[in-house]
Amino acid sequence: MKRWIATGLVLATIPTTVLAENRCGWLINPTPRNWTLVDAENEWTIMVQGGYSAKGMDKIRDMAEGEYVRMNYSHGYACFCMNVSTSKDGGITQIYSSRQLSLSTCRRDPALSEPGDG
Repeated sequence: MKRWIATGLVLATIPTTVLAENRCGWLINPTPRNWTLVDAENEWTIMVQGGYSAKGMDKIRDMAEGEYVRMNYSHGYACFCMNVSTSKDGGITQIYSSRQLSLSTCRRDPALSEPGDG
């Protein structure tokens, strides 16, 4: 009986929800299957060709549907806000939602440098 009570107490202390963060900045897709999000705090890895991939990549809509800067054929970058979970090592682990913003939104943010500007 005591073991069941102790197990219940341990399980009650385990968080059941994942904290999501809203991150806004430059969503960059320079080449196939390589994605990062650069915000005011960090450069967040989303996908690396032949390796890492965050869950929920299908939550990123096609950036060509909005304003974006084209580079390297059909690849490029755009301004996005994403609701995500991140890891301590600078990776995005889960994408819950995303929305594309105008390019001017990121260009007006003094904490962001446009890709290719530096």
